[in-house]
Formats: sequence, C-alpha cells, structure tokens
Amino acid sequence: MLMHTEIKCVLNMFKNQFNSTDDVSVDPKFHIFRIRIRINFIDQECININSVNFVREKSKISLFQLLDVYDLLPFDNPDGGAWKQGFEISYRGDEWDQQPLEVFLVPHSHNDPGWLKTFDDYYQDQTRHILDNMLTQLSLDDRCFLKKMIWAEISYFSKWWNGIDEQKRAMVKRLVKAGQLELVTGGWVMPDEANSHYFALLDQLIEGHQWMQTHLGVKPSNGWAIDPFGHSPSMAYLLKGAGLRNMVVQRVHYAVKKHFARQQTLEFLWRQSWDSSPRSDITCHMMPFYSYDVPHTCGPNPAICCQFDFHRLAGRRVYCPWKIPPQPITEQNVQERALLLLDQYRQKSRLFRSPVLLVPLGDDFRYTESSEWEVQSTNYQKLFDYFEQHPELHVKARFGTLSDYFGALQRRLSSAGMSLPTLRGDFFTYADRDDHYWSGYFTSRPFYKRLDRVLEASLRATEILFSLTMAEIRRFHGDGLTAAGYPAREHFQKLTEARRNLALFQHHDAVTGTARDPVVIDYGNRLFHSLMNLRQVLQSSAHWLLLFDKSQYHHDQSEYFLQMVTFDPPPNFCTFLNICDYFLFCHIKFPYSSSEAPLVRVSRGPIFSDITSYFRHFTHTVRLFHMEGHAGKSLEVSNLVDIRSENNRELVMRFVSDVANGNCFYSDLNGFQMQQRRTLAKLPLQANFYPMTSSAFLQDSTSRVTLLSAQSQGVASLRPGELELVLDRRLQQDDNRGLGQGVTDNKLTPSVYHLLLEDRRGGAQVWGLRTEVGGAAVQHLSLLAHLTSLALCHPPITMVTPSNSQLLKLSHFLPLGSSLPCDVHLLNMRTLDDVPSQQVALFLHRKGFDCNSAPHPPPTCKWSAQDEVHTLIIRNSLKKLQ
Repeated sequence: MLMHTEIKCVLNMFKNQFNSTDDVSVDPKFHIFRIRIRINFIDQECININSVNFVREKSKISLFQLLDVYDLLPFDNPDGGAWKQGFEISYRGDEWDQQPLEVFLVPHSHNDPGWLKTFDDYYQDQTRHILDNMLTQLSLDDRCFLKKMIWAEISYFSKWWNGIDEQKRAMVKRLVKAGQLELVTGGWVMPDEANSHYFALLDQLIEGHQWMQTHLGVKPSNGWAIDPFGHSPSMAYLLKGAGLRNMVVQRVHYAVKKHFARQQTLEFLWRQSWDSSPRSDITCHMMPFYSYDVPHTCGPNPAICCQFDFHRLAGRRVYCPWKIPPQPITEQNVQERALLLLDQYRQKSRLFRSPVLLVPLGDDFRYTESSEWEVQSTNYQKLFDYFEQHPELHVKARFGTLSDYFGALQRRLSSAGMSLPTLRGDFFTYADRDDHYWSGYFTSRPFYKRLDRVLEASLRATEILFSLTMAEIRRFHGDGLTAAGYPAREHFQKLTEARRNLALFQHHDAVTGTARDPVVIDYGNRLFHSLMNLRQVLQSSAHWLLLFDKSQYHHDQSEYFLQMVTFDPPPNFCTFLNICDYFLFCHIKFPYSSSEAPLVRVSRGPIFSDITSYFRHFTHTVRLFHMEGHAGKSLEVSNLVDIRSENNRELVMRFVSDVANGNCFYSDLNGFQMQQRRTLAKLPLQANFYPMTSSAFLQDSTSRVTLLSAQSQGVASLRPGELELVLDRRLQQDDNRGLGQGVTDNKLTPSVYHLLLEDRRGGAQVWGLRTEVGGAAVQHLSLLAHLTSLALCHPPITMVTPSNSQLLKLSHFLPLGSSLPCDVHLLNMRTLDDVPSQQVALFLHRKGFDCNSAPHPPPTCKWSAQDEVHTLIIRNSLKKLQ
C-alpha cells in the first residue's frame, strides 16, 4: 500500500471553526473536538492511476518534474554575455502594445537574525534603525501612498514592537491595514529548508503567525524566501496549509533558472510529489538572476541595474563594482535614464508569461539610514512620472508589495485565459556559479545540528506535559483557576523562550552552520539555556501530575522527588569558542587509513550485543538489541567523531550493500517526505550530495536498505549499492561568500543511526496502486521505519526518585484512553495563548507508508488500510482529555 503524508497547521483557527464529522475527509479541513483542545487531523490519500490521468487530461495544465529537468540539462555553463549565467534577450518593441507592462518595485531589507553579528547586535546596530526609518517614511503625508515596503523576520519585528510606544504601534497598524507595509511569510525567521525538521519549521511559523494575529490582527498571504540555500516542497506545503497563496524563491541552481527562463516557467504552481490534485498547489515566483540585490533584480545586465540603486550615488558608503555609478535623476537626463531602465524591465519581462513584472528594491540590511529612503523614492518617482507622461511607452511602474504584484498577476492571467505550469520536486543541490555547489552546509557544525534535534525533542515533550498539566489543574480546581504553587506563567515563559530559541536556530545561517564564531556561540548558549529551562518545566509538571495529594506539590526544584536521567553534556560545552563555516563541499576524497590497528571491544548480553572499534578520529559502535518490536529489527550505529587534529578533511561513513538501485536513491526532505535522487555522472561529486534530515534508503525490486538518523547531514549514493554520509568537516579557508573564515573549531560530536534491512513483496501490485505521479517514483518509508525513526528522534524521558528521598504517594496518570493508531504521530500539543489558557492545539500527523516493505510478523499496533480514518478512533484515544 502506498499512502501519502499530510499535515496541516492550525494557524487560522482564530477565524475558522469547523464541526467534526464521522470521517476525516481527504479534503484538508480543521476538525475541532468540543473540548479544550483544538485538533487538526489530515487523512491519507491513495493514488490511483485512472484519477491521475483524468486530472491531467481534463485540466490541460503542463506538469513537469525537476528530476527530468536535471536529466535534460547539460550543465555546460557557457558565457551568456551581460547575463553571464543566462543568454541574450531580445524583443521587437510592440509586445506591450495590447497589454502594457505593469512594474511593481518592491522595497525590502533582508535582515539575517545572526550571521556576521549576533541577533542582538544586528538589532542594536542596524535593524531597529531600519524599522524606525520605515515607520517614519511610510507615514509621511507627502505622496505617502506611493511608498511601500515588505518585511519578513517576525523575530526582529516583535523585538522592535516591544520597544515602541502605543502611538507608533497604532501607526504600524494603519500602515498594515492600508497595504503600505506587508509582513510576508510571517515566520519567526526565514528558515533553512535543507537541515530543518518539519516540526521546527512548523513551530517557528506558528510562533510568528500567532504574534501577528495577537498584535496586528492579520495573517500573511505571501511567502518570501530569498536567501535559503535551496528550497524544499515541504516548506511550500506548510505555507499553503497556513493559508498563504503565493511565494517567492531565489537561490536555485543557475542552470535551472536559465532553463526555466527559456521556457517561461519561472512562475509555476508548486505541487507535492504525492498529490494528484491541485489542492496542495501554491503559486511560486522564481527570481531569474544571480542575487536578490538591486544589480540583479531590474534586468539581466547588473552593470546597468546597479546604476538604478540610488543608495550607491557618488559620495555614499556603497558603490557599484562595475564602476559606473548611478546619476541623480534630473529634467535633463530623465528621458535617457528612463529608457535605459525600461529596456532592462522589458528584457526581464520576456522571461515570464505575463506582462506583470516584480522588481525587488533592496539588499541585506538596507534602509538603515533615512536618506536612503529619500534618494530611492525621489529618483524612482521621477522615472515613474516620466513613464506615466509617455503612454506610447506602454508601461506603468509604481512602488508595491507582494500582494500588489500577485493580485495584478492573477488578474492578468485570468483575463488572458492563461494558466501557470505545474512543477513537482525540490531545488537541491544549489549552485550559485560554476561548480560551486552548496552541499557542505548539509553537514557543517554537526554538534549544533545534533543539539538542535535534542532541543526539538525536549520541547515537544515539555509542550505535551505542560498542556496536560494545565488541563488537569483546570479539572482539579475548576475552569479558569490554577493550582496554588504551580508556576504556570513562569513555566509558559520558559516554554515561549525555548520555542523562540529553537525557531531562531532554524534561520538559514544558524542550523546551516554558516555564521561567524561569536554568533554560533550565541546560538549555542540559547539552545543550551532552553534545554535546562525545559528540564525544570518537565520535572515540575510530572511532579504535579503524579502526586496523589496535590497539596504536597512544591515548586522548589530541590524538593522534586523526580529527577531526570540524561547524559551529561560535553564538559567544554559552556566555554566553547565555536565554529564558523564554509558553505561549499570539498570534493577531494581519500580512504580512511590508520597507522595503528583499532582497539575492538565485543560485548554480549541479554538485552543487546555490540562491537565498538576505537580509531584515532572516531569511535564506531554497531549494536543489536535482543528484543521484540521495532527496536529488535534494526542495527544501531553510533559514532563519536573528533577530527580536530586534521586540516581540510571531511570524514565520511559509507554503507556497502548488494542492492541493485542503479543511480537512484531516496533521501528525506525535512523529515516530512521522501524525494528520489539520481546520481548523475555529468555533475561533479559535490553536486551529487543531498540533504538528509532524518532518513535515506536504497532499494531494488526485492530489498530495501534504510538508514535513519537522529541529526541532519549530507548523503550520497555515488555507486550502486552504496550509501554514504558526511559526519564532520574541517576546512582552513573561506569560501568567498562573505563569512571571512573557515571551519576550524570542530567538537567531539556524537551521531546516532538505525539501519533497517527489509524485504519488498510487491505491495503496490497487490493493492493496485500507482507508484509514480507525474513521471517520478513516489516512495515512502515503511511503517517499521517510521516507528524506528520516531523512537530514535524522540527517546523516552526517564525520571527516577533518589534513593535517599522519602517516596510520596503517587497516582497513575494515563491521559489516553487507548493507544493512537501506529501510523498516527502526535506531533505536538501546544498551549496557544498566555496562561491561564484554555486553548491547546493538538497536531496529529498520519504517516504515509509503503506496505511493500511490511515487516514479518507485522507490528502489534493497529492502523487503517482505508483511505479515511474514522475520528471515532481518535476520540476514543483522547476521551480522557475531554
């Protein structure tokens, strides 16, 4: 059986109320049980050959797979002239006579929540001034309706909001309501899309959207992801589920951009690989050129576009690398300048199907000075006025937002009877030029990638336990009341801080390992601090829940009778001088060799047996558990890596099998879905590495080898039957992308995996289901692999009572009436508002799984073989929470 994976977040629950029904429809909806918990449950869909063909034939929408594009492209990178990575663009001049060119100039300022400076330092030095200037300039009454701006990072916006008075807050609300200021995406950060797990992607999105809803009463409609190093359909799916209709992406392989530009497919409907219907589609605009800065956004010639970045006027801090500075617009030169700019607009317009053009106006930390607003708006307005005064040019240009742009785009498409093509696939691995593939960051700073997942698991456990405690307290004391002594508000503040620290680390220069040393120290301290705080909340909540006599509860942590059993962090954790990183992949490989034979330890016991090999640079353990259930059906592989004595080396772990997978293998995207990969000989080695957030597998018609991971890293299958992962990397040199240093501060880093060997028994043929959608194989983990992965990523939290303590009388606490189906994962139980709160969002994720690889004997848990799951099953499991 082949089932797809779906989850939808409860971000617009404040405006939508749905009644629960007997069955969970295949259509995504909110199903809210009439208890104090909001429940969102999305069902699976089996993919039928006939329905897929019918949809495709009826809709007449072109659909293409990115994998097929990679097979087609030569990746030869010829010189394209002014547009170095593209081609010469020509036009006749009469293309806009019937449909005038409509240009939206969108001011933006990309503010990294940490990169060369820490989050707080960036805010103090630059971001707060940018937002102050935005508020002043957009509020001016002199032609103020012409000035607009978009903003993405809610982490910064919320910090700024906390420091302004009520009068300024009212001004912000007026600007948002008037459409002059648009908050785009609405996430806490602009997250990385390769290493981040979907739990953290969703959590940072909820945190940002809840802040917007609470303080501004709005939610975003458009996504803006201009700096993540490659793009995942998992993020597109979450945005669509959160109510967004459109999105913009930028960092895509230059050869793919060139191909899309030739085909006029830079705007498309991004569809999930498993979906045969358009319900998951989101309109996506791909920027065609090298970067999101002004020289690469007005048109194909950066030397000309740079002349229209008036922040670079002579005498200012920034200059044009092409050594032709901008000119102030005057009556004497306005015609020549306007026609020069219009030529770039027209050339760029020829790459799209509609005559509506998006032209971003900004760069990193722009508009720090109020004068930049003045020179940009004043000079551009003169150009726009010239266009307006010469209708024979057939162009209308104005300042705008993404809502303005996408609204005009949809109107033009609708009036012309045109539709956008549909795309499936992901945009990894990214290359910005030549053979510079950004695959190194899939592994860089593995210590912090592992710490990220530890905090994620701890946050989930604490969220659930805290929400259950609050529900029990209300049951015990009555609605609206809290227990005396239980510090609900203090605990919620710690939860909120942990949410935001985890969210901050999803930033595309944080979890990626691409920030400077002091910045990584700051991230690490935040993560560690949150881990310690969550531990307190966990102990306190468990203490209250298990006490038979609630009056014996003490908030004093020294009096907790329950103590958590955890591993100790590395002794140098709090004093580390941390890493800064290199984006790219070093493609020189040597087999590992040691001058000394390793020390080998063999252990045997009734619970497990293992073999541990001690090498100079790593300790490698393979463990087999002697027990029933999923734990006894896989090998645990763990490493403790230390390459601090090496320079310019990467340590790789390779698995070799006899699986005849050819050049295809599968790796996961954000722990949410599997993506087929093809190893291509025409690409360099570093291009054939892909992100692996939590799983990868090789398979042929009879067998499958699945590797499950507790942390993210880069993965490849360079030869049939082989799967290899990059464990750590240490590099002395910078990558010339602005960081100014290499990776030289590696740590003693653990990594944990589970290896599954599974037979395949032709389940797709038995069930009569389709294993391809749109030309590419759609595959899922087996149910056993899902269960093993969840156990690996969410290990049990064990608490014990000290031997010298007097044991208090305990009560049983069983929140579930029965176990959930084994294909249903309780993703989170999140208290929504400030305490005391009666709103809790319960997120359930029904895992899509491949029954070709069903274990024998089958798991003892139950799952549904039907297309729909009766909510009665869920209600029965959760009846004690009502």
